Amino acid sequence: MHQLRHSLAAPSRNPRMAVVIGRLLGAAFLLCFATGLYSHFLQDPLPWMVFPVRPIWLYQVSQGIHITAGIACFPLIFAKLYTVFPELFQTPAVRSFAHFLERASIALFVASSLVQITIGLLNTYQFYSLFPFSFRSTHYVLSFVVIGSLAIHIGVKLTTITRYWRKRDAFAPDGTLVEHRDDPDAEFDVPDELRRLTGRPQAAGVTGRIFAWIDRDPSSSPSVAAARSSRRGFLAAVGVAGAALVVFTAGQSFRLFDATNLFGPRKNGIGPQGLPVNRTARAADVLDSATSADWMLTIVHGSTERSLDYAQLRALPQFDAVLPIACVEGWSQYANWRGPRLKDLMALVDAPVDADVRVVSLQTNSRYGVSHIQPEFVKDDLTLVALELNGEVLDIDHGYPARIIAPARPGVLQTKWLSRLEVLS
Repeated sequence: MHQLRHSLAAPSRNPRMAVVIGRLLGAAFLLCFATGLYSHFLQDPLPWMVFPVRPIWLYQVSQGIHITAGIACFPLIFAKLYTVFPELFQTPAVRSFAHFLERASIALFVASSLVQITIGLLNTYQFYSLFPFSFRSTHYVLSFVVIGSLAIHIGVKLTTITRYWRKRDAFAPDGTLVEHRDDPDAEFDVPDELRRLTGRPQAAGVTGRIFAWIDRDPSSSPSVAAARSSRRGFLAAVGVAGAALVVFTAGQSFRLFDATNLFGPRKNGIGPQGLPVNRTARAADVLDSATSADWMLTIVHGSTERSLDYAQLRALPQFDAVLPIACVEGWSQYANWRGPRLKDLMALVDAPVDADVRVVSLQTNSRYGVSHIQPEFVKDDLTLVALELNGEVLDIDHGYPARIIAPARPGVLQTKWLSRLEVLS
């Protein structure tokens, strides 16, 4: 085991590098956690929750950051595993209860993180059939496992993190990496050849270990320059990998990267009426009901009920709104929507403007066939029952004959193929 750790030694495998990569990974996961919670509670709000309706792009940016940061976690977590890989082969495997807690927390963190970001990536491509479980519930629960295990790991490693947090604390003025002798995590195995090249003797009482990777006279040894270059090269490789993933996928979320969107599952301008579609009318099994001549939109408030056919809806005052459709999978795109305001339809049945509204779709084979609109969205002037998209009658795959569109809401809540609006008050 000892020889194996020697063979795995590298200049980029040291506590300072582990801390540098770790803080980037921690920031990415915290971003994912915060934006993920926002998306979750928009879909399943607690009774007391009220959400902002401005700026209109709030959910678009929030979910775009969530997906982009999640994708960026892949090179970061593999880089983190690379820096600490030799420590997996410690002998003895467990030295104390604190050491056990450290190893257990990192094992749980790595396992849950890999599952979390993998199923998240598959979800962006709508590979739902690969999941023998509820993606949304599993993703939500795993987010707390990831953050909880990360918090425990930071707690047990806080001393090491503090020592190597800043570059000036981790390196001597001449560039030598300072390995703290009272810190067992700083004792990294190095090959005999590197010890001979750097001219550093072994630390007293430590077999096969060395506390400095770099000679204090950088100009005296070509191997030192190579070691430094190796560390910089490692960071550069991680940076390039992360940047490439962002640049080649973020175009589905942010128009700035649209031209380089090579691998994102959605592309701006692609789809019926120039807008992508997640769920088609055929998949929702609404082709017949949505195109039926008998279709009507029913509005209910207590004992008051009113049904409007398509012609009557079009006869109402029509309003325009330029709003993004922003989906949980990360893609988003602006479009021009037109139709009557939701609050005006509520007025037809004498409903208060501060009421919740249950929206019922013609589709019955999806959990999103029914959604709820909170009062802050109901009374907003930009919340429409859309009949047109980009100057044309709604395509059936975009929700013909009528759909909901509102600012700063997930696309799954912008219910298509409307059937009923029920005021809950």
